[in-house]
Amino acid sequence: MRSNLAMSEKTVPLATGLDVRRAARSGALDAPTSGLAPGYVQGNLAILPHDYAEDFLRFCQANPKPCPLIGVSEKGNPAIPALGPDLDIRTDIPRYRVWRDGKLVEEPRDIKSVWRDDLVSFVLGCSFSFEEALLQADVPLRHIALGDGVPMYRTSIQTQRAGRFHGPVVVSMRPLKPADAIRAVQITGRLPSVHGAPIHLGYPEQIGITDLAKPDYGSPLPLEPGELPVFWACGVTPQAAIAAAKLPFAITHAPGYMLVTDLKNAQLAV
Repeated sequence: MRSNLAMSEKTVPLATGLDVRRAARSGALDAPTSGLAPGYVQGNLAILPHDYAEDFLRFCQANPKPCPLIGVSEKGNPAIPALGPDLDIRTDIPRYRVWRDGKLVEEPRDIKSVWRDDLVSFVLGCSFSFEEALLQADVPLRHIALGDGVPMYRTSIQTQRAGRFHGPVVVSMRPLKPADAIRAVQITGRLPSVHGAPIHLGYPEQIGITDLAKPDYGSPLPLEPGELPVFWACGVTPQAAIAAAKLPFAITHAPGYMLVTDLKNAQLAV
């Protein structure tokens, strides 16, 4: 449990998605959600005015690797029953980001004060789920061992455009030995709802990454001898597309502060 959780592990074990959502809703949880509620699916969040929702839905459908859609709300409704019967998208994430005209303007603990009747919420699969599957298979993930996030890079690979939404695919990188990389491909390939198999292995310059030591997001993670950089499509891609579209208003989650659902990671395997 992270130190900035305002309750003890004994009183709030946060063992389920419901536990995490209630802790966020009450204000007890102000921390990234990695490692909380093991076995439960965590999701990226995008909330847009209804006028842009159809295009964003088409953007996700056209780009399923970086934008694996797992839930959509009805217009103006903060509930998404398929992801949790009591879920309230306005309060159940520890920290949000509010965007106006493509610029980040605040990072509130809840979004009740800015909620509108024309908003549609989209929840997209998150790499935390496939990382759990990799760790269960004894595939080492150094960034987790170090207590850090993954490095992320904008690539030369372009998403399929839908209306105002377009831009480069953003990838996350995990350094792995070749044998572990093969196992990672096999394991994550069975999890298309949380980005699926890697989109590139080795040779970062082939996808427009000139310097692994200078990620566009996150902290660098140097390769050790005998390792390959393994790149997965990343949920930052739709956030970057939303920012580039310069919508008059949008809401996302703060990086690492995910929506924890009632879905189980085991349900996602195909």
